[in-house]
Amino acid sequence: LKSSPPDPRALAGLGVAVLFEKPSLRTRASFEFGLARLGAHPAVFELAPNRIGERESVKDYAMNLERWCNAIVARVFDHGVLEEMARHASVPVVNALSDREHPCQALADLLTIRESLGTLAGKRLAYVGDGNNVCHSLMLGAASVGLSVTVVTPDGHGPAEEFVAAARERVDETGANVRVTHEPDGVRGHDVVYTDTWVSMGEDGAKAKWFEPFRVDESLMSIAGDGIDGEPIFMHCLPATRGREVSAGVIDGPASVVYDQAENRMHAQNALMLALLGRG
Repeated sequence: LKSSPPDPRALAGLGVAVLFEKPSLRTRASFEFGLARLGAHPAVFELAPNRIGERESVKDYAMNLERWCNAIVARVFDHGVLEEMARHASVPVVNALSDREHPCQALADLLTIRESLGTLAGKRLAYVGDGNNVCHSLMLGAASVGLSVTVVTPDGHGPAEEFVAAARERVDETGANVRVTHEPDGVRGHDVVYTDTWVSMGEDGAKAKWFEPFRVDESLMSIAGDGIDGEPIFMHCLPATRGREVSAGVIDGPASVVYDQAENRMHAQNALMLALLGRG
């Protein structure tokens, strides 16, 4: 889909409800423009003033929307809302971000790594920072395709143990490995260094003080490149705060592929929508 233009009538006549409880740039643009490229009609709903389940029940949201559209894409605060909506809706429900997972981002990230490194199997990714939704989905996605993952995080801020366990179950089949360390030099010998904001929307900013030693700067990138062929690439799902979780020299430097990641959201999600809607 990225290398050649998709059929502009691939999803012609279909409608997709795209729901946003949280502000968005990349998720909204990539779904809205992407679905339009496939011929589908994206109907975007801004729900910040009234979250799903407040003005109407989650069940009613799902059972109304399924009568009009062919799929539901939702960016929400509470993962439980997605699960309940999926239980009641007869159409596919896509997680465009929740407090627990960010799978569409992970799909785009895997595509970006394969483009940059030529392969996924046998490569190593270091995720540096908060063990959040992005970290959870990266672990699961990477483990599924043979990409090893090291989560480098302050003690007490690591990923949920259930996601670590689930990822380790998957590597039994792919030959990769998943580990968690609380030492910044855990990035040593990795092909990819990935970070995210230290404080997600709605969280207490005071937690950022624990992450200072985990800032991705030129020194940390140099440690990551020790012992690998070539230079490591840098990734960030954005939005980024230069000078906090990453230095400007790294994110704006030659190792950065952050804008490729952003573009690939659209291509990966278009492939997902084609598969879910039976025309892929």
